[in-house]
Amino acid sequence: MHDPAMTLPAALAQRQLDAYNAHDLEAFVACYAGNVEVFELPSMTCILRGIAALRDRYGPYFAQQQPRARLASDRLVLGTMAIDPEDVVRADGSRLQAIALYHVDGGLIQRVWFIQG
Repeated sequence: MHDPAMTLPAALAQRQLDAYNAHDLEAFVACYAGNVEVFELPSMTCILRGIAALRDRYGPYFAQQQPRARLASDRLVLGTMAIDPEDVVRADGSRLQAIALYHVDGGLIQRVWFIQG
């Protein structure tokens, strides 16, 4: 039987989550394609496009907020998608719940969709 936890989408989702929690910007962006696109749902607003924009957004965020994320429940894997229900805690104690959908293509995360609660 195929173990979805061993697929490339799951491995990349975990690698970027580990880098996120370590606030390791280089390891984090290494999981993403150069032309990555990140969207908010349900509006489908593109909040960033490209590695430079990813660096510009997450570098200061890691430094200022020191976020820590954990999976709120099991990761789902469907084909080229990894779906993570996440619980994020920032340095000031504020919390954010989100669902992140990671689409993998060409061995890297190509697109991300966030639903935030």
